[in-house]
Amino acid sequence: MAISQRLGLRQSQALVMTPQLQQSIKLLQLSNIELSAFVETELERNPLLEREEGERGDDGGDATGDRNDTEPPGPGSAGTVASDVALTAPEPPAMVSADAPLDTDWSNLFTGSSSTDRNDDYGGEAQFAGAGRGRSDFADDLPGLEETLAERPSLRDHLLSQIAIEFLGPADRLIAARLVDLLEESGYLGATVEEVAAGLGCPPERVEAVLRRCQRLDPPGIFARSLAECLGIQLAERNRLDPAMRTLLDHLDLLARRDLATVMRLCGVDAEDLAEMIAEIRALDPKPGAAFDHEIAQTLIPDILMRAEPEVGWVVELNADTLPRVLINRRYHAEISRGARSKVDRDYVGTCLADANWLVRALDQRANTILKVASEIVRRQDAFFVRGVQHLKPLTLKDVAETVDMHESTISRVTTNKVIATPRGVFELKYFFTQAIQGAGGADAHSAEAVRHRIRTMIDAEPADAILSDDRIVEILRGEGIDIARRTVAKYREGMRIPSSVQRRREKGLSR
Repeated sequence: MAISQRLGLRQSQALVMTPQLQQSIKLLQLSNIELSAFVETELERNPLLEREEGERGDDGGDATGDRNDTEPPGPGSAGTVASDVALTAPEPPAMVSADAPLDTDWSNLFTGSSSTDRNDDYGGEAQFAGAGRGRSDFADDLPGLEETLAERPSLRDHLLSQIAIEFLGPADRLIAARLVDLLEESGYLGATVEEVAAGLGCPPERVEAVLRRCQRLDPPGIFARSLAECLGIQLAERNRLDPAMRTLLDHLDLLARRDLATVMRLCGVDAEDLAEMIAEIRALDPKPGAAFDHEIAQTLIPDILMRAEPEVGWVVELNADTLPRVLINRRYHAEISRGARSKVDRDYVGTCLADANWLVRALDQRANTILKVASEIVRRQDAFFVRGVQHLKPLTLKDVAETVDMHESTISRVTTNKVIATPRGVFELKYFFTQAIQGAGGADAHSAEAVRHRIRTMIDAEPADAILSDDRIVEILRGEGIDIARRTVAKYREGMRIPSSVQRRREKGLSR
């Protein structure tokens, strides 16, 4: 067969992903912070784009209306579009927090709160200006809330100020300063004595001696190399590090497993003494350096707001505070178009106009898509908002995609990094997508999250003399119409950090 060249035509269909289409898809999965940063970049790059401030001028008109002939954004970008969700729902209950996973790791022996304070919205500058009426001399110059926070020393500064007093020799000060640099955020030393000595070129014995002196600094427990050493330093300062307590610190793994009988035998104490020793350990700080973390907690701003209307049901709308508002300055475009003389200038102006039009349309389409998907999720999970997590229904991306006529990948991008504020708390949209667990005897399927909540509820309510094993939990769930395997119950229990029935029996036996 001879090899030759020839020309031919072939017709085919293919999906071409243009750069703008790819960027539009990426916009769907951006969080509100990432979207604001992207819009800020476009505002700096494109001279035809400007921010819609929404402020009023002195004459009561729009401050941007007199100087620019702007193109208003679509309804989605304005962030005030209410959905058509009108579900027949009674008045929702008061806001409650979502059930947090039960932490039964041994570190829960220590008291302390990890909750984050959430500040209310005080209304910004308008609130302060209203409070200062009649005092116009300084009402407009009031500092912001973040400017009134007192400066507090960091852990490094706190320790270095003590080292300057504790150590007189320059060599010891140098070693102590190096140890400070190696501290982790928790206050533990992040290197061994041998590594520090090798880096400084000094004997390990001298580094060990400096470390012992550093461990006497404030806060107690600082510069520890292990949890047992951290607790031991604090107990020694309280003059409570007796042989029994030292033995207990050497066997913290047994305490974590709730093997209290073995612990009592090793320490040579009875149940009452052991309970007092555990209470003392609970009062200690396992992470002494964490108290110096003074970063201001960022308030979680929801992308979607949900409320109940007595005559309508659930109403879903976008949070206008998280939606960037941009306008196209048509007047400025006409002005610079008339002054463009070269082809390069005209191409640049045309590119800027095309990019500006695309951004406005992309933001509007993104807002409408999020609103459409969120409305469908609220409609399907109506029972959850009315009666609680035990009524959460199984839901997949495919279920929502078929209803809203979108692809599953689009639903996944829309629900990524998106938060909704509901009467039952603030949740990520991903929270409402849960696996289905088959019902017994052909009954309806149950949500995996609802089953986890049921398991946690049963274990919390179990008496000390009737601890529920995993097999017993399976029997109870099957009696309630939930067809579940024992290994699934064990997996859910371990995922919620709930100890086994043996460990729970030991722990509750001690507290009786």
